[in-house]
Amino acid sequence: MQQKPKRARAIALPHSEVRAKATEYLDFLAAWVSKPRQTASVVPSSRYLARLMVRDIDPADGRVMELGGGTGVFTRAILETGLDPDRLEVVEINPAFARGLRRHFPGVSILETPAQIVSTAAAGQPGEYQAIISGLPLLAMDRQLHVDILSEAFRMLRPGGGVIQFTYSMRPPVSRDVLDALELDVTRIGQTVRNFPPATVFRFSRRDE
Repeated sequence: MQQKPKRARAIALPHSEVRAKATEYLDFLAAWVSKPRQTASVVPSSRYLARLMVRDIDPADGRVMELGGGTGVFTRAILETGLDPDRLEVVEINPAFARGLRRHFPGVSILETPAQIVSTAAAGQPGEYQAIISGLPLLAMDRQLHVDILSEAFRMLRPGGGVIQFTYSMRPPVSRDVLDALELDVTRIGQTVRNFPPATVFRFSRRDE
C-alpha cells in the first residue's frame, strides 16, 4: 500500500516576534536608503555572525563598547553573554537607530558620538575596556577615518584588549600601512555564510601584547 506523502509543518513565530523582525528590517532598509555608505548593507547582521563577534567576551571581566549599534543585533548578543547592561556602551550616530536602541535596551548607555572621539562621552575611562565590538562599515571609509577610529578604540582598550570587526570581504578591511603606522596586528577569527552577505570576522590587537 502506497503511503501518502507527509505534509511539511510550518513553524509559526509569535506575532510579536514577527512584528519586531519586520520593524527591524524596515528600519535598516530606511537607513540604507538614506545613507548607504554609513549603513553598508540592506539587511541587519544575522544572529550567527553576532555569536561569532561576541564569543570571547567575559561577562565578569570589564567594560565593553560597541561601535555602530544599528538595530541591536550585536547589542543583544553581547548582553546574552551575561554582561551587565551598565557595563556596555553602544555608539550609534543614526538618530533613528539610537532611538530604537534606547527603546529595546533601556539599561544600556547609547552614545550619539562619532567613534573617533568617543572618549569624550564614554562612561568608562581610557584603558578600562576589555573589548570593542565594531559593526562600522570600514570598507566604505577612507584611510584617515581608519586611523582615527582605531587610534581612539585602542585609547579606550586595556592592555590585551582587542577590536572585533566584521567585513564582507575575505581580507581585513584596514590596509597594512595603517596597521603598521598604529603598530597593530590583525588575526582572522572566523567566517559565517549564514549571513547576507557572508561575513568574515577579524580581531585587531597591539603588536607588543
